[in-house]
Amino acid sequence: MTRLNIVLLLSVLGSALYLVGVQYESRRVFSELDKARSQARRLDSENERLQVERRAQATPLRVEKLAKEQLQMRTVTPAITDYVSTSGVSGVNAAQPAPASTTAGRAP
Repeated sequence: MTRLNIVLLLSVLGSALYLVGVQYESRRVFSELDKARSQARRLDSENERLQVERRAQATPLRVEKLAKEQLQMRTVTPAITDYVSTSGVSGVNAAQPAPASTTAGRAP
């Protein structure tokens, strides 16, 4: 009878230790999950802030202002517009092959 009691006592102690370990692991995983959720919320709010900032930076008036001030661009007028005809009469013909001298002497 005492052997049975000792075996039962050991099994109860073993299951109790296992239960403690499982609870500890469960709490640790829950803590990590909570940290991940808070980081996800923080990243979502930062993403939203950056999207708003990007939309503010890309307004047409701001782009036009930067183009005029930093790139010295000007608005298009018919007086400064060059028109290209599709008849092939222009000075540069895109259908002409490159000169043979540029490919000569190169190894394949």
